[in-house]
Amino acid sequence: MKLTLQALWNEGTERLKLSGVGEAELDAKYLLFEAFHTDMVHFLMHRNDEVKDEDSVKRAVADYRAMIEKRSERIPLQHITGSREFMGLEFSVNEHVLIPRQDTATLVEQVLTDYKGKNPVVLDLCTGSGCIGVSLSILGGFSDVTLSDISLEALQVAERNARRLLGGRGAEEEAGGFRFCQGDLFENAEGKYDLIVSNPPYIRTKEIKKLQPEVQCHDPYIALDGRDDGLHYYRRIT
Repeated sequence: MKLTLQALWNEGTERLKLSGVGEAELDAKYLLFEAFHTDMVHFLMHRNDEVKDEDSVKRAVADYRAMIEKRSERIPLQHITGSREFMGLEFSVNEHVLIPRQDTATLVEQVLTDYKGKNPVVLDLCTGSGCIGVSLSILGGFSDVTLSDISLEALQVAERNARRLLGGRGAEEEAGGFRFCQGDLFENAEGKYDLIVSNPPYIRTKEIKKLQPEVQCHDPYIALDGRDDGLHYYRRIT
């Protein structure tokens, strides 16, 4: 039987279904497109063509099957591809940061509505990947944004995202720029702010072990654990 993109998609889908992945077909498609650097249009045009017997194509097939195996181990799709789309922007993610989710976009959208035409001084607590603060800076034109996180590794991810998405603006700019601050919530965050935003840990400790393997085993525990009732950080921020 000839090997085609459609056959590879079917193969990956079945492998993920056997592993209990909820959106097996969709994830297999994303990984196929990632491995072959293609999109839906080109896939539909060539899905039944036999893949070429070339080294580059063989590497793509091997990469795809390797990614499928990782996903079958319930490693999050975004950790395999290394990125996540949020508010129309592509953020790099890894095991040190929480994967941006659609619920968080609601916060960004609300701030953009409330502060339209304004330029508040912003503090983003528990920034993680930087998705909130960086999105506000780009989409709202906010020019004074501080990103704070207790995790140095998370801040490094946030800074990489900021430098790439903001065209080189980095951590050492003067006042009115984009800054990073390592510390526990307000620790080391100096000055006054017009706006404080945050998506802090909010999962009850005893509930974490009930989460999907992708979250329980691969999202950073420090970004999940909201202590006994899930409101520990909310109280501290308030």
